[in-house]
Amino acid sequence: MIAALTNPQRFMAFSRWAAPCLGVVTAVLAGAGVWLGFAAPPDYQQGYTVHIMFIHVPAAWMSLFVYACLGGASFLSLVYRHALAEAAARAAAPLGAGFTLLALVTGSLWGRPMWGTWWVWDARLTSVLVLFLFYLAYMALQAAIDDETKAARACAILALVGLVNLPIVHFSVYWWNTLHQGSSVFRPGGPAMPPVYLAPLLTLGLAYTTAFGALWLVRVRAEVWRRRAGALALRAAG
Repeated sequence: MIAALTNPQRFMAFSRWAAPCLGVVTAVLAGAGVWLGFAAPPDYQQGYTVHIMFIHVPAAWMSLFVYACLGGASFLSLVYRHALAEAAARAAAPLGAGFTLLALVTGSLWGRPMWGTWWVWDARLTSVLVLFLFYLAYMALQAAIDDETKAARACAILALVGLVNLPIVHFSVYWWNTLHQGSSVFRPGGPAMPPVYLAPLLTLGLAYTTAFGALWLVRVRAEVWRRRAGALALRAAG
């Protein structure tokens, strides 16, 4: 990974074909996941509301995964001064914010019929909201500092601080008494849901992951081209 981040030419050559390939895989997985989701019967307690799970849960997974990617890229940018790591962190933030917002909105839609309210200040919901605010703070700080080098360093430090929130989000349902249920898929005793719900959930989870991979590569490529254009403009002006 470090070797790829230190070689922009190798990254650009790899991402040129990897991004569209991931896009095709995303389309196939998303189509299969949506079909399986519509075929899933209503739950005996939740009715058709259970179908929100197929959108909400993968978005919640991705909100954590993308921030972990953002934190890892920020670490490499801060410690090793890798230009592509800096671009990768910058490119990941809006994608992570989008997944987190989707998780919050769909969670609210799911919570209204289940809990009788759109929002409760319990540990899981509040920690996910804090995660969303970290994404927004990262992007705001980036936009507020004109010097890209200083902005990258400040944003990297902020991103690393935000990593502390990831275990809080994950373990909040076990550390505190919350309305939000615990893990139903990745747990020691195995998944707690029947295959008819597990299949579309995991399929769409993979679709979200490959979609992020494709979009991330495209955004990093755009960031590389932007910096190259800026360097050429400065050279021409000089």
